[in-house]
Amino acid sequence: MHICGFACKVTASNKCFPADAGTLEYEELHDRIPSDDFNIEPKRWRSVAHALLRTGVPGGRVCCLGGSHSLGAFSLAVLHTTQQLSMGLGILKVEALDEGHLVCVKWEDGSESSYPCVWLRDNCQCPQCFLPSAGARRLLFEDLDVNIVLKKVALAAPRKISITWPDEHTSEYEAEWLKKRCFSEEARAVMRADLFLPEHQYWGSDLQLPKMPFEEIMYNDESAYKWLCTLKKVGIVLLTGAATRQGELNRLGHRIGFLRLTFYGPTWQVQDKADANNVAYTTGRLCFHTDYPVLQHPPGVQFLHCIKQTSAGGESEVVDGFHVSNKLKKQNPEAYQILSSTAVDYVDVGVDYCDFAVHCKQRIIDIDSRGQVIRINYNNATRDTVFDIPAEKVRSFYAALKEFNDLLNSAEHKFTYKLKPGDIVTFDNWRVLHGRQSYPSCSEVTRHLEGAYADWDVVMSRLRLLRKKVLNRD
Repeated sequence: MHICGFACKVTASNKCFPADAGTLEYEELHDRIPSDDFNIEPKRWRSVAHALLRTGVPGGRVCCLGGSHSLGAFSLAVLHTTQQLSMGLGILKVEALDEGHLVCVKWEDGSESSYPCVWLRDNCQCPQCFLPSAGARRLLFEDLDVNIVLKKVALAAPRKISITWPDEHTSEYEAEWLKKRCFSEEARAVMRADLFLPEHQYWGSDLQLPKMPFEEIMYNDESAYKWLCTLKKVGIVLLTGAATRQGELNRLGHRIGFLRLTFYGPTWQVQDKADANNVAYTTGRLCFHTDYPVLQHPPGVQFLHCIKQTSAGGESEVVDGFHVSNKLKKQNPEAYQILSSTAVDYVDVGVDYCDFAVHCKQRIIDIDSRGQVIRINYNNATRDTVFDIPAEKVRSFYAALKEFNDLLNSAEHKFTYKLKPGDIVTFDNWRVLHGRQSYPSCSEVTRHLEGAYADWDVVMSRLRLLRKKVLNRD
């Protein structure tokens, strides 16, 4: 799609959508985009769609790069488009309000944005207040007057405003910079989506497991971007064709940045071991769990590389914990409330990469300030015998956990597959619970997986850098 001289490739379920304002109306564009590709409130969607249609670029197209999971979500592309469009707006008028505590900017498209003066002064972009080479604020907070009012505000150019403060310090702000940081609910929703990709494509036993060639994502930026966007939206991606030797996960770690070191080492070997220090190092069945809830900040992403696979048993199972949590909330709000408010004790003590004695408290269903599920912390194997709640609340907790566990294991929700040598399954450890069917024990190793972790901070950093390269590519 060509917008203001920039060419962007974006995907929407293996289809191409014309983005010509002269040929598409809002309703037609809305109908052509699958609902699971753009999960946003209707009011906000309408604004975004109208912004997309305002491109007015003859013959402009939204072109696909691959299958239904290609860039994670078409909505991301539309949100990105909206930002680009809004950045081109000029300023018609600027004025002070609220006795100089507020600045109101009136835009060429008829919209308005209000900016508190304390925020404007705090974010002055001049060399004295801001270090461009680091993208960091120089201004010390103790030097900021939180009750500051402006002395003068003026339109410095069609795309810039100038503010003079009581101490005669002058600040200038570009229109693009201001518009991107508008405080309206709609603008903040767009910014959240652009920065954090909050969309989720929920699934159950009907999961169409996304697959990509391992070497392709290692050397092709578009493929790597597609992989990480899909991982963020769907929660799981299978990479195929890796070499059947240890060390491939180190390569994958370098591709995104670096791996997460834990008490089990930078990578670890999942195979049947004598005197196993982890239940995963046995041949028994592993029930659904997330890894490492015993850490205050559990690893966000997990990689499992199949080097050797047993002929009988050893199938992998996964379930979408966010989807199941939402089901529980509808089915039994009281059970959901218990699991999202009760701190559960976890423990892990032993010796591996080094000796360790780790204890932590986690809520099994972790929610944010908006009430949205952001992480599942559930590992029955490492749930401690210590339980720091009143005795009279114990039975109701167990009943709630039993209902949640039953939903996880229902045929409707779990997806079963078997890794082949050379497969690397990559998944969201905060969202996707995984398990394993048992397999026969043997005197020799018949099943060998190498595992590793990465933090979401590292993964999202690489995703944003790849997005910048891919979407700015002609």
